[in-house]
Amino acid sequence: MSSALFIQPLRRPLGWRANVLTQAMALGLSSQMCTAYAADYQPQASAEAIELAPLTVSARLSQESAKDIPFGLSVIDGKTLETRRLRTLEDALRTTPGVDVNSWGGANDANVRIRGVGSLNQMSMDDGSVVLNVDGVPMSVRNAALATLDVQQVEVLKGPQGTLLGRNSEAGAINVTTRKPTRELEGYVRGEVGNQGQFMTEGAVGGPLTDSLAGRIAVRRSGFDNWVDDQQDGDPLTKPRDLALRGSLLWDNDQGTTGLLTAERQRAEHYAGLELLRPFGNRPSLDYTPGTFDGNQKTNERYSFELNHDLAQSRITSISAYTSTDFNAVKGYDRNITRALYGSPFEYLIEDSAHERVWSQDLRLGSLADADVFWVTGLNLSRSERSFDSNNFTNGAQQLRDFSTNSYAAYGEVTYPIAEDWKLTTGLRHTWDRKTYGADYSSGGAQISDSRRLQDNYSTGRVALSYALTPQTNLYAVLSRGYKSAGFNDYATSIKDSEPYKAAKVNSAELGFKHESAGGDLSLEGALFITRVQDDHLLGYDFNTLAVSAVNADTRSKGAELSTTWHVTDELTLGSAVSYTNAVVTSDAPGVSGGDVAAGSRVPDVPLWSGNFSVAWQKNLGALLGLPAPRLNTLLNYRVQKNRPADPQNHYDLKGYAKLDLHLGLESGGSEIYLWGDNLLDARYDLYGSYSTDQVLTGMPGRGRSAGVGYSYQF
Repeated sequence: MSSALFIQPLRRPLGWRANVLTQAMALGLSSQMCTAYAADYQPQASAEAIELAPLTVSARLSQESAKDIPFGLSVIDGKTLETRRLRTLEDALRTTPGVDVNSWGGANDANVRIRGVGSLNQMSMDDGSVVLNVDGVPMSVRNAALATLDVQQVEVLKGPQGTLLGRNSEAGAINVTTRKPTRELEGYVRGEVGNQGQFMTEGAVGGPLTDSLAGRIAVRRSGFDNWVDDQQDGDPLTKPRDLALRGSLLWDNDQGTTGLLTAERQRAEHYAGLELLRPFGNRPSLDYTPGTFDGNQKTNERYSFELNHDLAQSRITSISAYTSTDFNAVKGYDRNITRALYGSPFEYLIEDSAHERVWSQDLRLGSLADADVFWVTGLNLSRSERSFDSNNFTNGAQQLRDFSTNSYAAYGEVTYPIAEDWKLTTGLRHTWDRKTYGADYSSGGAQISDSRRLQDNYSTGRVALSYALTPQTNLYAVLSRGYKSAGFNDYATSIKDSEPYKAAKVNSAELGFKHESAGGDLSLEGALFITRVQDDHLLGYDFNTLAVSAVNADTRSKGAELSTTWHVTDELTLGSAVSYTNAVVTSDAPGVSGGDVAAGSRVPDVPLWSGNFSVAWQKNLGALLGLPAPRLNTLLNYRVQKNRPADPQNHYDLKGYAKLDLHLGLESGGSEIYLWGDNLLDARYDLYGSYSTDQVLTGMPGRGRSAGVGYSYQF
């Protein structure tokens, strides 16, 4: 994704105020497929006067109407993130039908699947099935716990996206666009408190610094008390804390050239990936020595510079970036689980430490946003140096692992009108990967070293045909080829476990439609899809020897999606989205933790049905307490998910649930005071499930009911 789409020259063209207003209204009202929220909509003289600008996205590295994109996507705007309290990308992804997140509470745990496609277990930090781009900068999807600080828009692109957005996008991509500096002084402050120690303070301010330079800075501090207690002292097992900061400078020479410099740092402390013995009970708890996870921390940094220059018929874009990740965390089994597994209670603890440094450069030439023919071509270079070390406190074993990846790619895509109402899209990318691995394994006083190399060259692409049935309705069909490159297992415990895992290959077909009414008050879209994956990845694990190995399996997913957003009046907006996904393993996979996986098993964590339904209602209140123009601002969101398998062997299902959230606010001027409630029905749901033996089932429960109060002020 290119943040260039949202970098406008600092000069103010005629009609800029009206354009900014309509864009803000569009983003506020047309949120992620189903999340209908009307906070940015200003009441009109009558309901029939509603008219909204088309929602624009950067799914193909250029600003386009979402209706014109020839594949499925969901969009979550910044106002929705704020109002629904989606504090991390992981929170936002969990609310998107068709997207499934397996995570057990840690800051480095997320495994994301889209439409049932993705690693059944991730082999490494490099084994993501979904590309994560933040302002055009690629990052590991393991960073899905990043805070949604001052974010303008999150786009979830569905289906293989390897053509334009890089390697390891067999399932899709996540594009995050942060807010940029503007020529007007603007900003906001926000604060929240709630039960279970929840708190958040956030603010941002931006504006002009000189005639050609503008800046923006944003900061957030937040935290909560874990809803899992420590049996030994009765206190919350951890008290996670987050600190996120971002600063940006936007330069414009008033001659079609802009430059954006961004520096960002996020730090998460005291997060822990937890595994509890089932059943969890009404007050879930673990038997650990207090303070076991106090040293857990993860720090992400991003420094990037984006340069854009407009020519007569095209735009040149260069994005240079450096990102770093430092991670340290203790994980393991508490005394309850080891008693069930091994017959005696003890703490089984492993400490993982990881460091990653990535340098990337993307250089491309593409059409301007209003061109009749869309096209883009470019080169991408990246180098990653990382380590992943493990120290077993129980048996003294130690693994020190180092990895490097050099990746080079050339890509291009074009959409060309072939008839009055028909457009053909073709895209191709070729990638060259060079990876190295070195490790020292220590156990029982002996040390063994190992080193390996691999090369992986591959092509990805897509071809799509779209038809404008009417000026408001597009039909499309797309065939896509995706690829997830081969690599080395982060969790190998010996030389025999360090054989590289195979590359995963994916072929996908999708047929869909997108409709936006002439005034923008109604949007409707749907899709049918089928995807086949060869050699996706599972972890093999022996509970007796503790050996970890890579296992491959084929999968197939098929399903349907339907979503709509309807701005009924200037006060009422309705939204809904339903997703059906039937994802199964299609080949036998012996040697996996918990037993062999048989063909025909359903892919874990993927429900057959999921849905999201929302009602947003705003009401002018007239005279109230002497407040200027008071307005009631209400959002009710209902999330439904059916049963889903807990593990690849399908030993048992995680129960379905219905989660109800509420935002009830009173606005006046730029201020709002509001009440919030999460999971008001106190649904008992699972973040994940695991199986060890017939008697040992484990997992992690989600948070129960919580509520609080907040205040925000925008200027």
